[in-house]
Amino acid sequence: MNVIETSLPGVLVLEPKVFGDERGFFMETWNQRRYEEVGLPGRFVQDNLSFSRRGVLRGLHFQNPDQQGKLVYVLSGEVFDVAVDIRQGSPTFGRWESVLLSSENKRQFWIPEGFAHGFLVTSETALFAYKCTAPYNARADGSVLWNDPDIGIEWPIEAPTLSEKDRNAPRLVEVSPEKLPAY
Repeated sequence: MNVIETSLPGVLVLEPKVFGDERGFFMETWNQRRYEEVGLPGRFVQDNLSFSRRGVLRGLHFQNPDQQGKLVYVLSGEVFDVAVDIRQGSPTFGRWESVLLSSENKRQFWIPEGFAHGFLVTSETALFAYKCTAPYNARADGSVLWNDPDIGIEWPIEAPTLSEKDRNAPRLVEVSPEKLPAY
């Protein structure tokens, strides 16, 4: 497996080994020992699957308490995936990192606890999968405005399809400090 470090410490792009021939391909999407060796936790407690159409943007979401680390990848289609450091006191607070994930490149993106996460579907449709280190907790659920000018994410779209929650999310500076994770 090839591991690519990003500008945000702990946020990783993973390129699993893909074994292909005229029949198709095989790859491991999770192997506890191998992934622990590159710094991911050995325990995931929930798997999620999301289907969306072109232009749908989901995020920027986080949980605190009950923070979730997420290992994300695309089973079909393509997404522009983003992690934002929202840990109070972090030297990279408010900074973001992105990666294009697709069924073609088979990349995975590791977003550790303490980061907000979002993605935009750039193909006709996308089937998006992710493993989480903590179960979903509606009372701990939080979000940050997808186009917060202080963060400045360079989304490849100007007018995405958003849920009401995402459309009305606060800017990062408007999120109460006790709602944000600590560094």
